[in-house]
Amino acid sequence: MISNNTTSSETRDVVILGSGCSGLTAAIYAARSNLKPLVLEGHEPGGQLSITTLVENFPGWPEGIQGPELIENMKKQATRFGAELRMAHLNSVDLSVSPFRLTLGKDTVLARTLVIASGASARWLNLPSEQALIGHGVSSCATCDGFFASGKEIAVIGGGDSAMEEALFLSRFASKVTLINRTDRFRASPIMLERAQAHSSIEFLTSTVVEEVLGVEEKDVKGLRLRNTAEDREFVLPVSFMFLGIGHIPNAQAFRGMVDLDEDGYILAQDDVHCTLNGKAIPGLFACGDIKDRKYRQAITAAGSGCMAALEVERFLEEQGR
Repeated sequence: MISNNTTSSETRDVVILGSGCSGLTAAIYAARSNLKPLVLEGHEPGGQLSITTLVENFPGWPEGIQGPELIENMKKQATRFGAELRMAHLNSVDLSVSPFRLTLGKDTVLARTLVIASGASARWLNLPSEQALIGHGVSSCATCDGFFASGKEIAVIGGGDSAMEEALFLSRFASKVTLINRTDRFRASPIMLERAQAHSSIEFLTSTVVEEVLGVEEKDVKGLRLRNTAEDREFVLPVSFMFLGIGHIPNAQAFRGMVDLDEDGYILAQDDVHCTLNGKAIPGLFACGDIKDRKYRQAITAAGSGCMAALEVERFLEEQGR
């Protein structure tokens, strides 16, 4: 069932934070094991798939499927088996007690097991025109959407390793890749920068920022209005796609100091799913999806880790005699 109401205090065997691909897969598996999981949808219900248009690389959909439709299907599948989805935002969490204590506004939920599946948010330029064209030629995932850029001229924004990786990958499809960096210095490692600079299909624009993405009325990217900051000169670059290569922000801020994180804030998971503190596993606490995956960040890998987390939840509760 889907509920918008909470009680003042309740105890659940399984609570899942996040309703993206990993969280909903965990919910499906946990619900089919009759664990009646509670899924807290958070501030980005559906995760990054909810702002994705056509998904063509998720197995079982030969003609592709719209991202929001895929998420909605997963929600229906989870609730069919007894999962409860709740629109709620996590205010605070206490992992030092058992069950874990989650504060949701005025309400408290106690969780015997907790699955952190709150994902990672792409970094954007936060231009109104960019936001209006996400899924219509503006993307933060080259491996997800690169195929759609086949034979077209495109732009990649950024100057770090992520941008170089995106540009090199997209050069397989695009007729031309223009990599746009806001300064004349690059954060990328020397080897990644050299590879991109040596590629015949990749050109560089430095000391350049995006002022506007053109094509909002047409709902299709038509070009970029750029400004060279060194010369204070504006010009238009005709491209059909703009890919953001400026990284992601893991949504793990609420757990800082409570679980082990890497230098960029991703959860460090032991055996892929077990959360740790000072290298020691925290009983009953698991993570899955993009909040711990800085390498692949695909819907199918998120789903796979959600399955793993749910299976570990089931084993843990069995060991506890529940």
